[in-house]
Amino acid sequence: MNSLREPDHELEDRVARRLLDVFVRVGLVFALVWLCFHFFAPFLTMMLWALILAVTLYPLQQMLAKRIGGKQGRAATLIVVLGLGLIVVPTVILGSSFGDSVHGLINGVKDNTLTIPAPPASVAELPIVGKKAHAVWSQAHSDLPALVKNMQPKIGELAGKALGIVASLGGGLLKFMFSFIVAGIMMAFGEPGGRAMQAIFERFAGIARGAEFTDLATSTVRAVASGVIGIACIQALLIGISLIIAHVPFAGALALVVLLLGIVQVPAAIVTLPVIGWMWTSGDYETTPAIAYSVLIMVAGSVDNVLKPLMLGRGVDAPMPVILIGALGGMATDGILGMFVGAAALALGYQIFMRWVKDNPERARQPATGGAGSLML
Repeated sequence: MNSLREPDHELEDRVARRLLDVFVRVGLVFALVWLCFHFFAPFLTMMLWALILAVTLYPLQQMLAKRIGGKQGRAATLIVVLGLGLIVVPTVILGSSFGDSVHGLINGVKDNTLTIPAPPASVAELPIVGKKAHAVWSQAHSDLPALVKNMQPKIGELAGKALGIVASLGGGLLKFMFSFIVAGIMMAFGEPGGRAMQAIFERFAGIARGAEFTDLATSTVRAVASGVIGIACIQALLIGISLIIAHVPFAGALALVVLLLGIVQVPAAIVTLPVIGWMWTSGDYETTPAIAYSVLIMVAGSVDNVLKPLMLGRGVDAPMPVILIGALGGMATDGILGMFVGAAALALGYQIFMRWVKDNPERARQPATGGAGSLML
């Protein structure tokens, strides 16, 4: 009986050594994961955007490769060169216009050369904020230096943020160029990459659902990237170039607003119609140029009606608020490039999560009933 009550020190030592061994291994694994993430984190956004571009452009690359004898590398190189030429050059022009607009606004405020038109009487009739907005606008029209002096801390903070956005545009453009080149490399090795991605999904979700999740991820990324982000980028570039041709001030800033509106599926007419109205009422344009510029801006603003049937092969199942939150959150964390990655990544995460919610094994085993409401009755 005494032998049964005595503790088994040998067993305790074996368990302690085993637990210590497990803790050491887990700690080493976490340390390795942390080191890998620490060194890869600066390139995470660029690599994700490169993966999104590769998945989106891969069908086009395959179609081009068939026409040139199945040469995958050459087809990917052609797409990268054409993409950089068609996207980077207009983006540089718009970025330069946006930077000039910000610097001109800041210099105009500092030198007291900026003139603010008188507010319309209808502004005061707006609910809640109408009277206050009309008072501030009137003070800016009559005595802008006094208003700037009163609001100097806030204006300085806003100016700093605006200059930060201008600086991030250049960095974002360089990241985009790097991502496009990496996307070309991924497309050249698309088949092995696709098999590796499916193997990853099979490891996480099982063999039976690995192919399903791979198809879901591919279709969601392509739908969001081409049908939402792609159309918004093309429309913003066309409107921005049209505004520059028409000598409209703040063309780069207006193009950025159009880009954000396009991502959340809001018509660009919110920007283009006031701009056209300003052109006709400012007195700076003659009739013939005003007509030509108005037609050009209207055509650029309605290009999404033509592109959506061509580029959006299937509907985007993710709700637009999800895409908007992803775009704004990505822009807040990683700048312009993060806006694109955030929209696609959050839409993909939403789709995978909702598919996991629907595939509830316990619900599938339940017999068909009239629902919870019928039980309560």
